[in-house]
Amino acid sequence: MNSLLPSGFLFGLVVSLCLADNFDQAYSDLEHYRTIYISENGPRLSVVTEQAKVVSRRGGNVTLPCKYIRDSSAPPNPKLRIKWTKLTADYLREEDVFVVMGFHKKSYGSFHGRVYLQDAGENDASLVINDITLEDYGKYKWIVFPYFPRLGRYNLNFHDAEKACRDQDAVVASFDQLYEAWRGGLDWCNAGWLSDGSVQYPITKPREPCGGKNTVPGVRNYGQRDKEHNRYDVFCFTSNYRGRFYYLIHPTKLTYDEAVQACRRDGAQIAKVGQMFAAWKLLGYDRCDAGWLADGSVRYPISRPRRRCSPNEAAVRFSGFPDKKHKLYGVYCFKAHN
Repeated sequence: MNSLLPSGFLFGLVVSLCLADNFDQAYSDLEHYRTIYISENGPRLSVVTEQAKVVSRRGGNVTLPCKYIRDSSAPPNPKLRIKWTKLTADYLREEDVFVVMGFHKKSYGSFHGRVYLQDAGENDASLVINDITLEDYGKYKWIVFPYFPRLGRYNLNFHDAEKACRDQDAVVASFDQLYEAWRGGLDWCNAGWLSDGSVQYPITKPREPCGGKNTVPGVRNYGQRDKEHNRYDVFCFTSNYRGRFYYLIHPTKLTYDEAVQACRRDGAQIAKVGQMFAAWKLLGYDRCDAGWLADGSVRYPISRPRRRCSPNEAAVRFSGFPDKKHKLYGVYCFKAHN
């Protein structure tokens, strides 16, 4: 992942994502395939971006560094695809920038004719952008979080999963987003839907209930599943954080309905799960108080692990779906910016 900063500005961050794929099909079918970083039964491929931020100016040129590493035991593959993308201003989808596979090269949209691979050495996938424009600047931040509803784990078909993520101010995550979250330390032993209709789960600490303790860390893949009849959890993706997330200071603990009303009286809404994850991941929000969220769950975000507050890891801690009428907790609110 690279950032491009315009010289002389206090804002405007461009982040581009370099992807590398292995394919067995012809270039003309390129758009039908998704990115694959690790294949359990085939060649392994990883991507390294050593420089997080790159500074440039309007009208200048810039190189976004990226290298890929292939399993040395695998034979050369002439059908390796390099793909560069950039997130849109709302951070909810990716725009294609440049794709190359063998002798086939294609640039997209406003990048047409302005981008090419540096190709400075073996496995170099660094992208050169000429004649930098203001539109090349921007930024993206991302967070992937696992989700299951009040009914418990493995109760969502694909369409239920899409709605569950929307309800949490998010969308169903892609494989690329889950993979990046795994690289960032996400470990979750429940299989969940991804946007391509596959079911996968990320493991950083192999153990018996999660594929076996003698297996390697990675994203476990159940493959494509029946969207109507198969039921799993879901991995959601959010990056939309335009407001203030906070724990409401209140003289007493609250039932769920009292919590909803308390946020409204404060000019806010009871916060959603995605908003808590975004505040925790993007802003480092830390609060060791369990509080109601909009879906009826009780959670609390810990970015600084300590005794009695997630001592072993930074995490959003989950306390369950308590009885809304009788159990008393604090509440997390969200006040959107106008």
